[in-house]
Amino acid sequence: MSLTNEHIRSRLAEKFGEALTHVEEPYGMLTFTAPKELNLKVLQFLYDEMGFQFMTDLTGVHYPDQVGAELGVVYHLHNMRENVRVRFKVFTAVATPQIFTATRLFETANWMERETFDFYGIDFVGHPNLKRILNVDEMDYFPMRKEFPLEDQTRIDKDDEMFGRG
Repeated sequence: MSLTNEHIRSRLAEKFGEALTHVEEPYGMLTFTAPKELNLKVLQFLYDEMGFQFMTDLTGVHYPDQVGAELGVVYHLHNMRENVRVRFKVFTAVATPQIFTATRLFETANWMERETFDFYGIDFVGHPNLKRILNVDEMDYFPMRKEFPLEDQTRIDKDDEMFGRG
């Protein structure tokens, strides 16, 4: 039997029911969201039952306007036998940025989680060696969060009309 998005969706619904939300298929890739407490259970199910045994990517996102779910982790998984990909998302509050590590299931998650920690400040609980890898240890902020203005508001040499704001 061919592994289709509809088959994956129905199996996920059987297993996790209403816990999975925002199920959609942008550009043909099945994408869904689950509570952060279920991230390992969903990943284990996709690995064991659906054959998604290759993690293509893991990254963070920051949506400062989503109160209570400002930080997210996005997993891209690939079933290489059927050549099918899925995108799985979990969100957490910026005040409690803890998400369980996927390193015991996917070894590739090790460096990707370190990078996500380094740039977004997401604490991967249970990670074997979570530390900064690209930024200096003394850095007390996370540069990919949208917490800083993009422009220097003190500059006086800018003409707003040149930037479409006049």
